[in-house]
Amino acid sequence: MSQAELTLVGAYGSPYSRKMRALLRYRRIPFRWMLRAAPGAADLPPVPVSLIPVLVLPGAGGAAASAMIDSTFQIRRLEERHRERSVVPPDPAVAFLDALLEDYADEWLTKAMFHYRWAYAADAHKASHVLPLDVAFELTPEQHEASARAFAARQIGRLGVVGSNDTTRATIEASYRRLLEKLAAHLTGRPFLFGERPAAADFGLFGQLTQLAHFDPTSAAVAAEVAPRVVAWVNRVDDLAWLDVADDGWAPLEPVPATLRALLAEVGRVYAPFLLANAAALEAKTEHVVCEIDGARWEQQPFPYQGKCLRWLREGRAALSSADRERVDSVLAGTGCEALFRG
Repeated sequence: MSQAELTLVGAYGSPYSRKMRALLRYRRIPFRWMLRAAPGAADLPPVPVSLIPVLVLPGAGGAAASAMIDSTFQIRRLEERHRERSVVPPDPAVAFLDALLEDYADEWLTKAMFHYRWAYAADAHKASHVLPLDVAFELTPEQHEASARAFAARQIGRLGVVGSNDTTRATIEASYRRLLEKLAAHLTGRPFLFGERPAAADFGLFGQLTQLAHFDPTSAAVAAEVAPRVVAWVNRVDDLAWLDVADDGWAPLEPVPATLRALLAEVGRVYAPFLLANAAALEAKTEHVVCEIDGARWEQQPFPYQGKCLRWLREGRAALSSADRERVDSVLAGTGCEALFRG
């Protein structure tokens, strides 16, 4: 590994790994892609929680100096280290909206990804038989079958953690379809969310859609039916190293495109009420989040990390200048997202 080279440790079936690999490719930052079970992965610097992707930052002489998890904070660290081909819009108001949409992709759209993968038998069969080979390609047929059974049992058992159950199924699937429709409409007028160059939220959506629109059979069939433009967009975003970008490639926020408002309205329709109910459950130390989302009952376990997400969004809005905060509030008015920042 050269002094300038990073290492990204991940897996093909991990939406966050795919998110970060595509972002590094776009930014033309030298890096080495490493599967988490590859020889040498165990010798990399430790991380506080065994999650992927792991971004390993080089130190003096090219030796691995430190490692970090959490794709959102990995993106921010890369912005500090590398100036070219930034994925953070220079307009602070647009950058805040980008952060909100990235958070929606990472924390709500992932519910659809996990749901479709493990709530449908055909999808669970494919995932449980393909994904373990990312970790141990050398498995014998007997070992492979045993691994698939154990993997499926573990992941299906976690459906309730992300909020997939008989009560929430229809809400998750309807939200996924609407997201496809609204994203396709927005991408009809521009190649990326905020203009002619991708932002962090583009890669957040892309990461989840590598699985939803390309890997898992049921959700991929929905995407092909509802939004073939989105399926093609995922192909493009996987490697944007070829894309030349200009400093003025960011679209101005005003006037706000109706299609962007529609995307934000989807965030306000489903993710905002969940974040608020989740925060209330965490504060009350209750064992269940119970609320209404899109006119239907929603219930799941509280999720502490998503409590932090709400706090970070509120801190991000509070850090804006009064003028930029007014611009953001004007965009969010009527979308449902404004409820996140009341009081």
